[in-house]
Amino acid sequence: MIPVEQPALVETFDEDPAPAVSASPARQLWRTVRHSPSASIGAGLLLVLILVAILAPVIAPFGPNTQAGAPFTPPSARHLLGLDDGGYDVLSLLMYGLRVSLLVGFAATLISSLVGTVVGIVAGYFGGFVDGLFMRVTDYFLVIPLLPFMIVVADVWGANLLHIIVVIGALSWTMTAVVIRAQARTIRERTFVRRAQAMGAGHTRIIARHLLPQVMPLVVANTVLNISYAIFTETALAFLGLGDPTQISLGTMIEHAFLRADISEGAWWAVIPPGALVAIIVIACSLLGRAIEDSLNPRLRTAHLSARVFRVRPTRPRNPGRTG
Repeated sequence: MIPVEQPALVETFDEDPAPAVSASPARQLWRTVRHSPSASIGAGLLLVLILVAILAPVIAPFGPNTQAGAPFTPPSARHLLGLDDGGYDVLSLLMYGLRVSLLVGFAATLISSLVGTVVGIVAGYFGGFVDGLFMRVTDYFLVIPLLPFMIVVADVWGANLLHIIVVIGALSWTMTAVVIRAQARTIRERTFVRRAQAMGAGHTRIIARHLLPQVMPLVVANTVLNISYAIFTETALAFLGLGDPTQISLGTMIEHAFLRADISEGAWWAVIPPGALVAIIVIACSLLGRAIEDSLNPRLRTAHLSARVFRVRPTRPRNPGRTG
């Protein structure tokens, strides 16, 4: 009797496929918006709000300084959201106020993202003394209660739209810097960065060609999230009376509704719409920002691992001529 050995499980590994060329951040962003329902909803809401703000002078029923009727006129077919205590059309004020709030949000976010990205990349790439110095400064800004500090700075500096933008942007860059610094520390240890250093590439070239493209997805995600934070902060400052008195924003609309007789007169249409619009902006930015972060953040994506394939291979008998 010739013993026949059972087929054995032989563990083999397929060869790693050639790494695919990664798409640009813009193409990845578009892919995320197309395939993520939350990103599509957030991007759609933001796009509609931006278009309404841009076209406000054309589509607004009345001008921002035009008295359209008697104060506290309730909503009607002529005035869809009624009139406030001054007889101004609330819908028109919302459109013009949205322009100012979005301007503050985007401008302040541009400043905070730029400062946070530069600080994070420089600290994470160079490390050592530079990292310690930049992070100590960041820690000091992190422990400062931002809203009270912004109130003091805005009050001392003056209630001006430019001042508000600079204050919000200069004090809200810390979290971006922390996130980008952590990612930069990881990227600088990778093989392609070490190879570029060994070949004599300078720091500027390595940062521009290798480091910055890798952290751009995080920068985009944090930028979108910071827009809602900047708009919310501007609304809070304006509600506290530190907004620009010459500009109409969503925060000043809420402030006027509380300081004047809108609440006591039961004119809910002068209070709820601006607050609801701020909430919609925050929700839209959160949906879009979280979706971008989940899909583009290298730390949240599952790295490619070559699959282990178990194949059944029959083995030959060790002694074919042996009988039992």
